[in-house]
Amino acid sequence: MTVRATFTLEEEIMTFLKQVAGSNRSAYVNQLLNTERQRLLEADILKANLEEANDENYQAELTDWDVVLEDGLTP
Repeated sequence: MTVRATFTLEEEIMTFLKQVAGSNRSAYVNQLLNTERQRLLEADILKANLEEANDENYQAELTDWDVVLEDGLTP
């Protein structure tokens, strides 16, 4: 699904957009925004992973659960 959007660009930015995007400016802007969205998501995941790694209480609980990891499993 696509939606139309109207926004204002500075003249020099519009000139640049015309140069780099050619006739399909919408596809170019979509690609830029999608790349930025992915970059922000990756940054958020990294931040969460770092917080988790530095959370001593969480790490201690993981260690507790590691003890029972193989309960009930036979080799």
